[in-house]
Amino acid sequence: MADLWAALCLVAVLEGLVLFAAPGAWKRAVEQLQQMPDEHVRRIGAIVLALGLVSLWLLRG
Repeated sequence: MADLWAALCLVAVLEGLVLFAAPGAWKRAVEQLQQMPDEHVRRIGAIVLALGLVSLWLLRG
């Protein structure tokens, strides 16, 4: 359970770093995402999710 909390904290750190370092780029990315069809965004999310799970499995295996 401690690993889960550590991972969530790391996500918060990385998200905060992006917002702090490049707020303009983040805003442009969000604007572009809003223009994409939901199905396209869903596919991107599925790919990122799969890559994350495979990476985690390889690192922890």
